[in-house]
Amino acid sequence: MSRIYLDHNGTTPVARQVADAMWPYLTEYFGNPSSSTPQGKLARRGIDTAREQVAALIGAHPDEITFTSGGTEANNLAIQGTARTARTHIAVSSVVEHPATLQPLTRLAEQGWVVHHLSVDAAGRVNPNNVPEGPVGLGTLILAQNEVGTIQSVSAVAERVHSAGGVMHADGAQAVGKVPVAVDELAVDLLSIAGHKLYAPKGVGALYIRRGTAIAPVLVGAGQERGLRPGTENVASIVGLGAAAELAQGLLESEPARQRGLRELFWRSLSPAIPGLVRISPAEGCLPNTLMVAFPDQIGSNLLDALDGIAASTGSACHSGVHTPAATLLEMGIEPRIALGALRLSIGRATTESDVHTAVAALAETAAR
Repeated sequence: MSRIYLDHNGTTPVARQVADAMWPYLTEYFGNPSSSTPQGKLARRGIDTAREQVAALIGAHPDEITFTSGGTEANNLAIQGTARTARTHIAVSSVVEHPATLQPLTRLAEQGWVVHHLSVDAAGRVNPNNVPEGPVGLGTLILAQNEVGTIQSVSAVAERVHSAGGVMHADGAQAVGKVPVAVDELAVDLLSIAGHKLYAPKGVGALYIRRGTAIAPVLVGAGQERGLRPGTENVASIVGLGAAAELAQGLLESEPARQRGLRELFWRSLSPAIPGLVRISPAEGCLPNTLMVAFPDQIGSNLLDALDGIAASTGSACHSGVHTPAATLLEMGIEPRIALGALRLSIGRATTESDVHTAVAALAETAAR
């Protein structure tokens, strides 16, 4: 097992407090939350508490939180669910979205929607002024880009989408829990959350749906989650997501600044050690834990294979092992010979200065070889 883990944008470990909160719901409180048994009532209470905890993290009302199986399902419900109620079949997004957004939009296009994918600048950021004139049914934008960490101007895009008559969704999977996120400040109608990005288990997430937003279910069945997400709830993981949200809220005053300091230490130490190293992640307007760099004329995956004791990524974990330049980097205008050598180093709560120095030495030695 790699000793130093620098792939927290790929997934995070389950926090000890989260595992402890989940355990009773895997053992004693095993009831069906839709039942009236004592065990079922305890399970329902756990879900209700988790809904409050997740809502508090993003400044929402508890009844605006719908639990899902993860960020992908949340994005699908947001995009396809609102599309079923939209009067205008025009959508606005970006060229640097996660596949969990791009694929539902592709499905809309197959159904006759016109989808505008906004271009990005060299920092991976869209220009809100490029939102096309005329009516819009749906806007969807990644809040923090999963590969380079760029934080988008979601509120500015939301203003234009709303003025054009549409609803606004943000994919918050990489941002929620890492930086402060408030749905009213973002002016979004929908926000996706992925549990495993904020120290909760895999296989659980949530969709914030602002009161009054028109949306139809994608899955059909019984009436769980107010009919928007049928199926018996994954109680223990939902409880874990709630505990993770509460834990993250308590750390947001200090942890982002600490991680930003480690990220900049990483760059200051790594850049002089490797001639020609390129910084891809922007220094400002970026996730505090994310540093994507590129080793020109090298293959990032080859570097990773040669690294001993360091876990990182060549970009999005969803694309690992693909020896072609990441589409996001090409859309940012980065030359293919540079993009092929990209590594994403994403810091977490357990990362220390010692880890950074060890990783810098290993990367420098491997690149020299």
